[in-house]
Amino acid sequence: MTNRERALAVLRYQPYDRMPVVHFGYWGETLQKWVCEGHLREEDIHGWGDGNSVDLALNTKIGFDFDWQCMFAGNSGLLPGMEPKVVAEFPDGTQHIRGADGVTYVRKPGTGSIPAHVDYLLKDRAAWEEHYKWRYQWDDTRVNRAGLEAFRTTPARENPLGLHCGSLYGSIRDVITMEGACYLLADDEALFTEIIDTVADLCYCNVKALLESGVSFDFAHFWEDICFKNGPLIAPSVFEERIGPHYRRITDLTRSHGLDICSLDCDGKIDALIPTWIKNGVNTMFPIEVGTWGASIKPWRAQYGKDLRGVGGMNKTVFARDRAAVDVEIERLKPLVALGGFIPCPDHRIAPDAVWDNVRYYCDRMRQVFG
Repeated sequence: MTNRERALAVLRYQPYDRMPVVHFGYWGETLQKWVCEGHLREEDIHGWGDGNSVDLALNTKIGFDFDWQCMFAGNSGLLPGMEPKVVAEFPDGTQHIRGADGVTYVRKPGTGSIPAHVDYLLKDRAAWEEHYKWRYQWDDTRVNRAGLEAFRTTPARENPLGLHCGSLYGSIRDVITMEGACYLLADDEALFTEIIDTVADLCYCNVKALLESGVSFDFAHFWEDICFKNGPLIAPSVFEERIGPHYRRITDLTRSHGLDICSLDCDGKIDALIPTWIKNGVNTMFPIEVGTWGASIKPWRAQYGKDLRGVGGMNKTVFARDRAAVDVEIERLKPLVALGGFIPCPDHRIAPDAVWDNVRYYCDRMRQVFG
């Protein structure tokens, strides 16, 4: 079987010869550390990206089969983006920068984490009409036709290819911030709804164009990242009412083209939003962050049955420890794999504290245990 056939068989509860060994990419610092330690060369990591040729070569060196994040997407963001500019500078080198999405964030020298925002542009209808609405309209330039053609003419694939359906709320949250979204819903409910509807229409048009291109995709996929360790960053009732129908519209379209698997990338504690996703055609949760709250497919399966699948749920922090910790984690995964419809995968990007030998050992043991 190919990795593509294995992955789809697992998620469809069909027979398969072995479990594919799947990952969700790496932090850049992780790859650079492995170069410094002599496990890789600079040329081995140059230009790395999810599912590209560099990623495929790294799979061979490390032991993974493929990256779940190998997908093709249309452009569902602001087009064109705004011109970034520095709006303030401080004696210690810190800058406030207005980015391409109109959000002003803090850039501090020597830091590499997600930057904090200090202001944002999209606060009212005037800003929406002047700077945003026209940038969220669809036209054919949002689809990379040359890239699509390369997939259309490629021989039978070894690995699965996802159709990225965009983001129906996470990208909006990025532009208006979590606090801004709360204020906007209270201050101008009609504008809040119009923004959601506009972005959703753009995502739908992208998906329709990709499906009509002649490329054979294996699964559909959304990105959101709208939860944290205690729950959602949006009221579940608002999510169900305003955004749920847009998921259904898009998943009906993907299913009409034979894509029966639809995965969704949302970090954090997602439990309160799962009912909306399941009801509206999203059936595969990813990356199921174990985190401090112990996310697992097991209680979700008990609640939703086999309609709910999963990719992820492997506690990647064991890579920073030792082989014994890896063995314990694989033992924990055994009964979850036995549920069916579940592919273990490190529950986010492999972090810089990961030990090369532990990651290699994990890949080998996964084949031995689940082969």
